[in-house]
Amino acid sequence: MAQLTMIQAITQALDIALERDENTLIFGEDVGLNGGVFRATEGLQAKHGEDRVFNTPLAESGIGGLAIGLALEKYRPIPEIQFFGFVFEVMDSIVAQMARTRYRLGGTRHMPITIRSPFGGGVHTPELHSDNLEGLMAHSPGLRVVIPSNPYDAKGLLLASIENNDPVVYLEHMKLYRSFREEVPEGYYTVPLDKANVSLEGNDITIVTYGYMVREALKASEKLKAEGISVEVIDLRTVQPLDINTIVKSVEKTGRLVVVQEAQRQAGVGAAVMAEIAERAILNLKAPIGRVAAPDTIFPFGLAEHDWLPNEEDIIAKVKEIVAFD
Repeated sequence: MAQLTMIQAITQALDIALERDENTLIFGEDVGLNGGVFRATEGLQAKHGEDRVFNTPLAESGIGGLAIGLALEKYRPIPEIQFFGFVFEVMDSIVAQMARTRYRLGGTRHMPITIRSPFGGGVHTPELHSDNLEGLMAHSPGLRVVIPSNPYDAKGLLLASIENNDPVVYLEHMKLYRSFREEVPEGYYTVPLDKANVSLEGNDITIVTYGYMVREALKASEKLKAEGISVEVIDLRTVQPLDINTIVKSVEKTGRLVVVQEAQRQAGVGAAVMAEIAERAILNLKAPIGRVAAPDTIFPFGLAEHDWLPNEEDIIAKVKEIVAFD
């Protein structure tokens, strides 16, 4: 089995999707001959043709409108938003059109669109390139929001997203693109949507997180284990809808919960998890719910990222605080 980076796993998934369904189309800024700014589509235009993998003008609103029109004509579009901070330019197409079409038309038409986009901090991008806007998408009914944390999931979740008949916002953390490799099967497989993964089993406390923060949580858990604290780590994989059953089951076992997100503290996915546990499992808790998140400020310039982003040490400190609560 090949050892792939996450970006290589994504390219492989896109290649398979194009081979399996001739109605699948990839388009966006520089995704053709250049293979995209991170080379996720490298070689796909040469293999599948300029009619199926093609560049668009520098206009996100146009990319969204094109995706909607193609979906209504029975195509299966995979548009790329070059950086997710640019999503504001295409919000009407995504939130007011794609997300509502199935309801608006009484279930007679679908929107099988998978919007791919890089996001996330730690790689020193210019302003509006790294912002964590997944909470904005998760707040929009009708959208599914998928965020992989490793190469195996990236390929399987992307194929499952593309084959789904509803719109999916598929977010790829930039720091995970080439930071490590793992075994990824060459052929076709899917990872189920809307199903969280227990990345690490433990008994003393549950950490719920997603994306790059899964890596930080796993590193923190190793150090906490050496200090006698057994941590269970849940990778949400899909942040809308949430797999609440898996989270509740874990909290019922450990009795303690810390939520970790790279995004700003206010609102967002972590707040949704805390509210659901407060409603469904508060009597199982032995301590208040802890939260690790970025400050409620605008995403900083590159030189300040290290001080702004949550990290392994923040997670260790919060876990110790919650475990020590009496």
